[in-house]
Amino acid sequence: MNIEIQSENDVQIVVPLVRRLDASVESTFKQQVLEIMEKGHKKVVLDFSHVDFIDSSCLGALVSILKSVNGRGELVLCSLNSNTHDLFKLTRMDRIFSIKTNRQDALLMLRG
Repeated sequence: MNIEIQSENDVQIVVPLVRRLDASVESTFKQQVLEIMEKGHKKVVLDFSHVDFIDSSCLGALVSILKSVNGRGELVLCSLNSNTHDLFKLTRMDRIFSIKTNRQDALLMLRG
């Protein structure tokens, strides 16, 4: 699975370069994000600007990533399209994840 990793100060920005985050990419996606965290990067933004669809397996992967981050770093999601954001609301995942409208807001949250 292709992802783009950018750095801005002490924040790693991970951009999945796929339209669908589903079971076919779940394991690779989770592994790639966890590797970034294991390298000592404590602040991560997941920028979903290219993603149109997230299935339940990737929601589970995101929960697993969040659990591994808790207490050791910060994770912020941003740039979810309306369908994906609705999924987070429907599953009440918007209550456990920090979700920002865009990358700038996510970076501001992590700097503050």
